[in-house]
Amino acid sequence: MTRHLPHTTAGEALVNTDARAAELAALLGRLVELMSDGHSESPQPPPRHMPERVLLTVEEAAEQLGIGRTLTYKLISNGEIESIRIGRLRRVPTSAIQDYARRLSGDGPSGHAA
Repeated sequence: MTRHLPHTTAGEALVNTDARAAELAALLGRLVELMSDGHSESPQPPPRHMPERVLLTVEEAAEQLGIGRTLTYKLISNGEIESIRIGRLRRVPTSAIQDYARRLSGDGPSGHAA
């Protein structure tokens, strides 16, 4: 079965082409607006999943324990909380924070029940 397309004159074809070109230009303009959406920079890749840290700064350790930085330094210097040095940096292993909290609650080897 053969389909016959309606016969158009050269003028009609030109009008249809101009209308389609205008429609296409409008659509492309809208696409540009949607893609830019106020951002002039290229899209950033999604953030990488970072593994849980095993070493914290003294300030972060203090925050984890809910105590001040000065007291945390005192506990470190007394040997109650383990810490390590990396060059000039002092870091507290997360396990040392957990061990200290365990000892405070009486569940650790040298803990004292309150």
